[in-house]
Amino acid sequence: MAQIPVTVLTGYLGAGKTTLLQRILSENHGRRFAVVVNEFGEIGIDSDLVVDAEEEVYSMNNGCVCCSVRGDLIRILSGLVKRRDLDGILLETTGLADPSPIIQTFFMDDAVRDATLLDAVVTVLDALHFPGQAASRSEALEQVVYADLLILNKADLVDEARLAAVEAQVRRLNPQADIVRSVRGDVPLETILGRNSFDLSRLLFLSPALMDAPSAGQHDADVSSVSLTLDQPVDARRFQEHLGAYLAERGGDIYRCKGIVHAAGQPQRLVFQGVHMLLETTWGVPWKDGEERLTRAVFIGRNLNADELRAGLAACAA
Repeated sequence: MAQIPVTVLTGYLGAGKTTLLQRILSENHGRRFAVVVNEFGEIGIDSDLVVDAEEEVYSMNNGCVCCSVRGDLIRILSGLVKRRDLDGILLETTGLADPSPIIQTFFMDDAVRDATLLDAVVTVLDALHFPGQAASRSEALEQVVYADLLILNKADLVDEARLAAVEAQVRRLNPQADIVRSVRGDVPLETILGRNSFDLSRLLFLSPALMDAPSAGQHDADVSSVSLTLDQPVDARRFQEHLGAYLAERGGDIYRCKGIVHAAGQPQRLVFQGVHMLLETTWGVPWKDGEERLTRAVFIGRNLNADELRAGLAACAA
């Protein structure tokens, strides 16, 4: 039986992984994928952000693939490889994931190793925020080191000199990976899929301990996630003003925020995504008939005040 190719999409919080994933799924490529989405938090948002996807989406919440839910990943992959109707598997990791234990999974579990082909590890980088992330977060560096392809995303948010400096920085970290620039994940699919570019020998030379026992995968204790749910409709304008003001004041501690909002009087979902002080809101797909309309939000960052976040959302109720 032919091996099923697997593409791992990684990158630090807010780099644009989900946007890239949605682009892959919405293209008219004629291939059928299973999608595995991993999130750091009790409430899954990313699977709903992958809109209008016919592919099956498997969510693993409240843990990183490199940590507590790695067994879930093996179980999901073991089930998927028995299928005959898949052209590939797309695995989007949480932004706090260290890729090395994920790579181990594809070589240390016999069933997964025999049935899958790790086609490529694709890392998405935020051209605006990567230098600061690399200076303070080891995961941001590890995600670069283990990649076959580096996508320098949000290239429109920085000038050419800074873009070149970031490109030189990641080139020093990983001189063998291909680097492409992008805006909102606008990258030719042939650049991402069917690369057959993963080279285990390169990584073993880089890190002989890669195939040792799985790492503990611990993250900084002051980084946490706060998941919020509100069953009342929300005043969209009030919510946008509140969140914009909150990020303007506290954005330095907010690595990532995202959510789906039930806006009063609107047939569509209000989708928001933020990185530090930057915030983007768009109208998403309409709610389905009979679908429970809830506002769900996740904040990931340092020193988060759950009560403050919860009260702020509640104050936006229509």
